[in-house]
Amino acid sequence: MYSFTSNIRFSEVNADKTLTLTSLVNYFQDCTIFHSESLHAGFEFLEPLHKAWVLSAWQVVIHRLPTYGESVLVGTWPYHFTTLSGERNFILKDASGEDLVTANSIWVFTDTQTGRPARLAPEYAGMYPLDPPYPMDYAPRKIALPEQYQEEASFSVTKHHLDSNHHVNNAQYIRMAEDYLPDGFQVGEFRADYRKSARLHDEIHPLVTVTGNDCTVVLADKDNKPYTTVQFIRKEN
Repeated sequence: MYSFTSNIRFSEVNADKTLTLTSLVNYFQDCTIFHSESLHAGFEFLEPLHKAWVLSAWQVVIHRLPTYGESVLVGTWPYHFTTLSGERNFILKDASGEDLVTANSIWVFTDTQTGRPARLAPEYAGMYPLDPPYPMDYAPRKIALPEQYQEEASFSVTKHHLDSNHHVNNAQYIRMAEDYLPDGFQVGEFRADYRKSARLHDEIHPLVTVTGNDCTVVLADKDNKPYTTVQFIRKEN
């Protein structure tokens, strides 16, 4: 497992001084980038080859979110590769070693010139040591689209949404979807199904469905085809 330690910053918390979901995802994203860089398998290695890892799906299970000033350990490890993709776990622990958040993710190895999946060479995959998968209840990658939904006001992608690939950053989709959570909805788990990349000035049309303990937000294009679907599951008392 690759890991680093940190303290929860004021810029990473909400009004209750609790780590935001966006900041949580940023910690996990940073951790996987740090891991690749530590193996000399990151940007400097991939950019000349016009290759990149593109996130396809998240499943994030929240036991407890840390609060402002708390010491945490962020860890990650890959546990499986195919010829086109990789699967990777993440963990967030508190200072006593308790698991606060556990996560699974699926990444597609991508040709940045064509935007299509690329063959993952065995010698490149071999740069990453594999560890056993975390013992959790793994959800399917795809999220079923709701048949009924409430259409919310559309908005445009702006520069602050973008990452180094000039696409909307993965964490930004989570931030967008959070805005449609009902008042008092405490998230115990969330999943994200990334279908296609939104770019600068694209219009995003949110389609929101709340049923029982679930809130599903489809961030769609003008034809209601999803860029990303995020499903939030209410925390059990």
